[in-house]
Amino acid sequence: MTARPATRPVFDDLAEEFLRDYPRGARLLAVGSPSAERSAAFAEELGDVLRARGVEVAVVAQQDRDEAGLRSDIVTPFRDAQADAVQIVSGTTGLLAERTRGLWHFSVWLIDGDEVPHTAATALVDVTDPDAPTRRLADYCAVPPSFLT
Repeated sequence: MTARPATRPVFDDLAEEFLRDYPRGARLLAVGSPSAERSAAFAEELGDVLRARGVEVAVVAQQDRDEAGLRSDIVTPFRDAQADAVQIVSGTTGLLAERTRGLWHFSVWLIDGDEVPHTAATALVDVTDPDAPTRRLADYCAVPPSFLT
């Protein structure tokens, strides 16, 4: 991971929210966006923040696996290990598809510019400025039906 500014409040906020809601056990966190590279970089940095808080973290790129592949290759082995740890899975839109979104305890969707937010995500983060990502709160009641994915 490349060096970043010491103060990255969005990562601290996401880590605090995630650990408050899911303090222990085998926890699964998805980081998705239209760009696999963007998702992977963000997942690594979020993993670093969680590790700094004493959490055991592994980060894996899902590489366009379908639901069966995600379950058999990533989710089941991680849950079977019964570790007090976090598995961060990065990828693209398939992570939050209708059949896969229920696999994750927490999910982050990254938005660059005017990209459409993924309405199934727990948290939306605007990464238009990658050195200063910000949390975006969306009122899904106001989102046009064509934006819903």
